Amino acid sequence: MRDLDEKRLIHQSLQGNDEAFYELISNYHTTVERFASQIGVHVNDLPDVTQEVFIKVYRFLNRYSYGKFSTWLYSVTLNVCKDFFRKQKRERSKINKMKMETTEGFYSFYDRLSEEASLLHEHILKMDEKYRVPIVLFYFHDLTISEIAKIIGMRENSVKTRLKRGKERLRMALEEGGQTDGFKSF
Repeated sequence: MRDLDEKRLIHQSLQGNDEAFYELISNYHTTVERFASQIGVHVNDLPDVTQEVFIKVYRFLNRYSYGKFSTWLYSVTLNVCKDFFRKQKRERSKINKMKMETTEGFYSFYDRLSEEASLLHEHILKMDEKYRVPIVLFYFHDLTISEIAKIIGMRENSVKTRLKRGKERLRMALEEGGQTDGFKSF
């Protein structure tokens, strides 16, 4: 989306133009869903989480400071997902669910992925959030170190360190399972 169109849509949305806001949603809906799923939101919960993201965007669009809109949107998405995960954790403890859920068949749209991609995704989901989020944003959403730093609220050097350590941990996890053949470049 061109920056001029994006700024126009944001401005019109702030003026109360619902069609402009709907167009913003249409332009970013897939990005929000994909990011949320890649950091661990279950496919059944994606519509609720995505809806909550866009409700927050609508309520707080006036706080957007005219940097890169997608960077702000990733931050909102990350915060909504964190809130969702905390809520889920509370609900699980209330009803004494099992601590670990199987990830097999976790996402129906990942069924179409190759065995290597599914394996990689499984290992990424098992990673600590502080490594998982930068890896997903950098490798699967093609964001820069600077953009990631703004999204997660830390210095660029810290993001670089987390990416490096995350890659090392991911590589070790894959090596432990003897599954490094298809991941030489990672």
